[in-house]
Amino acid sequence: MSMSLRITARLFLFVLLLAPAGARAQAPAQIPAAPGDQAIAPLPQRAGDVDPREEMRRLVQSISAYARNQKQNFAVIASGGVDLLVKRDPLDMDKALPANTYRRSLSGVMQTGVYYGVPEFNGQTDAERRDALVPLLESAHRSGLPVLIMDYAKSADVINQGRSLAAKHGFVFFGAPARGQMLNRLPGYPSHPFGENPDNILSLGDVHNFVALRNTAPFGRQDEFALKMHGTNFDLVAVNVFHRPGEPLTKQAVETLKYKKIGGKRLVFAFMNIGTAASYDYFWKANWREGAPLWISAATPEDPDRYFVEYWQPEWQQIVTGNENSYLYGIIQQGFDGVILEGLDSFRFFTDGLDAYKAGPGSDY
Repeated sequence: MSMSLRITARLFLFVLLLAPAGARAQAPAQIPAAPGDQAIAPLPQRAGDVDPREEMRRLVQSISAYARNQKQNFAVIASGGVDLLVKRDPLDMDKALPANTYRRSLSGVMQTGVYYGVPEFNGQTDAERRDALVPLLESAHRSGLPVLIMDYAKSADVINQGRSLAAKHGFVFFGAPARGQMLNRLPGYPSHPFGENPDNILSLGDVHNFVALRNTAPFGRQDEFALKMHGTNFDLVAVNVFHRPGEPLTKQAVETLKYKKIGGKRLVFAFMNIGTAASYDYFWKANWREGAPLWISAATPEDPDRYFVEYWQPEWQQIVTGNENSYLYGIIQQGFDGVILEGLDSFRFFTDGLDAYKAGPGSDY
């Protein structure tokens, strides 16, 4: 890792760990190497020299091993990338076996737009997409992985129907009232979470409902946001690390988020993208652009300021995991119970190009 990157990462951790002294955890003096770390290639490799699908699995496995080495019960959810759950015969793509090592590295899976919301918000998902996603999600569920569904819907009838369809498979459903950064408010329906309960939520298997927020700034100050969420009874709250640009949630705010209004404890997870990087990310350098560094590839179709990255490259992996300067280390020290890994479907871009990425079963197009 370059000296400038170390400085930026340490500045992030310094800001990230701003909290009352009594609430601050002591960082370990030395970080033991995670089992997957030694397998990271020491030299850059171009996309034609690697298997992007397998490299994404390896990165997730390395993240999981490192996180659990830091915090035993830290949970890792794979958001999207459902096809990574199986290994397909290259000569017959209809033949597939469970990717068991990858599955064991996960605590659960999340998928958007399974029944409603893709491509049209509040509209029914087309049968081809649903039929591609549901069997893979069912397989994950049968193997013991909790499945969270986040469909884009706001009308009561659509949300009720989506929840009913999800419940038939044992999936946990959330009707998100907006997409992307516009997901900055609590849903108007239902007025109380489905399956609202006073229980302490100790693992993903205990979760009956959840809420996701991409942008928490509209709630006001951090303390105002944390208290607003404390007044709800969701079993799991998923948020971005940063409340505003350059202002990560404090450890005290994260701790406040962990308690329901009704009294029980709940889980608080952070989103982290490991397949793309944006020019507004905390670690982005002023001179970075497409092709510089070489591992920054083309812009994503969702956001012209976000770029696919060659996630198997050592420099990128050192940014996201495996050391005290990494994004993941900061999230763990901040007190989050787990992480939701995004950007997993970027393997399609490196395997078959942009059209394949947009047409993949996990795509929101």
